[in-house]
Amino acid sequence: QVQLVESGGGLVQAGGSLRLSCAASGSTFTINTMGWYRQAPGKQRELVADISRGGSTNYADAVKGRFTISRDNAKNTVYLQMNSLKSEVTAVYYCNTRTVWRAVWHDYWGQGTQVTVSS
Repeated sequence: QVQLVESGGGLVQAGGSLRLSCAASGSTFTINTMGWYRQAPGKQRELVADISRGGSTNYADAVKGRFTISRDNAKNTVYLQMNSLKSEVTAVYYCNTRTVWRAVWHDYWGQGTQVTVSS
């Protein structure tokens, strides 16, 4: 079992920045990929970015160049630095971790943190 606690969401004006954090606890030795997803009202949850244990990153096209994902394996924490924010990124952001143990993969989710960008 892995527990995820997110922080850092809030209200920001367009053009501003926010940094999201997600700390994992529990069976953290099983963690492989960590990432962020978002869900806007009336839309499906979508990948924003993820990062492997080795540091390989993957970004949605819509955020490339403006968002940066990073990870501190010693702290079992993943971060999402969001710059040059636009109103269309307003959504609930969910931390995700993908674990593997004895060849069985499992996804864990945080409770979500609201990001609102005012124009």
